[in-house]
Amino acid sequence: MKYETNYLRAHLTTAFLLAAFAALIVGCNFAPKYTRPAVETSALFKENSGTNIWQVAQPNDAVVRSNWWTMFNDAELDSLENQVAVSNQNVAAAFANLLSARAMVREAEAQLFPALVANPSVTRQRTSANTSVGGITSASLASASRTFDTFNVAGDASWELDLWGRIRNTIKASAAEAQASAADLENTRLAAQAELAADYFQLCGQDALEQLFDGTVTAYRQSYDLEKVLFKTGIASDQDVAQAETQLETAQAQDTNLHILRAQLEHAIAMLVGKPPAAVSIPREPLKATPPIIPSSVPSQLLERRPDIAAAERLVAAANAQIGVAKAAYFPTVTLSASGGFESVAPANLLNWPSRVWSIGAGASETIFDAGARAATVAQYRAAYDSSVAQYRQTVLAAFQQVEDNLASLRILDQEIQQQTVAVKSTERYLALAQDRYKLGIDSYLNVITAQTTLLANRQTMVNLRTQQMIAAVQLIEALGGGWDKSQLE
Repeated sequence: MKYETNYLRAHLTTAFLLAAFAALIVGCNFAPKYTRPAVETSALFKENSGTNIWQVAQPNDAVVRSNWWTMFNDAELDSLENQVAVSNQNVAAAFANLLSARAMVREAEAQLFPALVANPSVTRQRTSANTSVGGITSASLASASRTFDTFNVAGDASWELDLWGRIRNTIKASAAEAQASAADLENTRLAAQAELAADYFQLCGQDALEQLFDGTVTAYRQSYDLEKVLFKTGIASDQDVAQAETQLETAQAQDTNLHILRAQLEHAIAMLVGKPPAAVSIPREPLKATPPIIPSSVPSQLLERRPDIAAAERLVAAANAQIGVAKAAYFPTVTLSASGGFESVAPANLLNWPSRVWSIGAGASETIFDAGARAATVAQYRAAYDSSVAQYRQTVLAAFQQVEDNLASLRILDQEIQQQTVAVKSTERYLALAQDRYKLGIDSYLNVITAQTTLLANRQTMVNLRTQQMIAAVQLIEALGGGWDKSQLE
């Protein structure tokens, strides 16, 4: 009894020392200390002045909200946007990728714990009568042959000690990649929402053009009918009638052509909300909206508010952790293993204490020579890290460019719309004078047609400019990251 107590005490002491040793070195981590790569940012955007849709942020109004499209106060747009998050198939695919990435994190975390395997078995076997056994005659061998059953209820356990941080860095890399997938999901959703808003405002722009051309066709038909009457009375010439008819037919053809793009835009919106084109019909509503006042920000805030930037930064963190995984390969892999159970040739006494079997041990594996393979792997992951840093910085630069581009577009479009408004009013006055001079017989009908064509072109340009302005406002909100914030990844 005393011997068994000493034996048990010695094993407990050994186990304690092993545990203390493992606790001492479990903090080993060969991944470089991670810090977010530095990028150059300016204090203000270059194009941050000169537009009337940009204002200094007020308290509680420093960022665009998550449902940013409500800023446009359009019920139809709100209804369509709400369908994107649940029905858009690109968003659904990105969500599935996120679930896969999260599962990989759980898979990596499972390596921190022992693996337990149960392996019960029943075996029937026969021993050989011709087995050479020293000191036993052939006759005895023949009698030694027998057939019997073996019953086994046992289990195995194995546990790889994470002494060098390989598993922990694998978890860090998987977690960072999962966060990148979450940011990719938000970026996919934002892109779909912005594309839908842009398509919607372009569709409303087409409705405004249709309204313009419908009114123009009506006016041209009245002019054509009047010219026919004047021709019959001998006041107008046949040439005037032909000019009026040509103008009418041309406007009708242009009016009809507008339906092509509107149908295509409606089909595109249907795809964005995850429905077949036949299931989506958007009422005709000429563009009347004006760009909302968008809260301003500074360039550095893009690092927190753009999901694509957050995704790129998380991939840098993952690449950094992978360097630690590669470095851990220089050190031995230590595994603890154990097995135990019951074994018997008779089921009746299978679970009896004398039927017990067990084993316990530890093993280590270390590569002695690999011709530089591990060094090449570390170099590979270092290069991958450098590449991810460059891609992150490029993503940031592209974000700055997109914001500046749309700020410039809005600023210039605002000036152009003001100028075009004056041009439309001038053309309306020009048409009124041409019609008066034609009625007085001073000028020919050709002057009236010229004035009408010029007015139509200027009004068409005005509609297109307002459509571009609304699309630029949407693209600016998208470039600012919508209502997303990096804190959502925590």
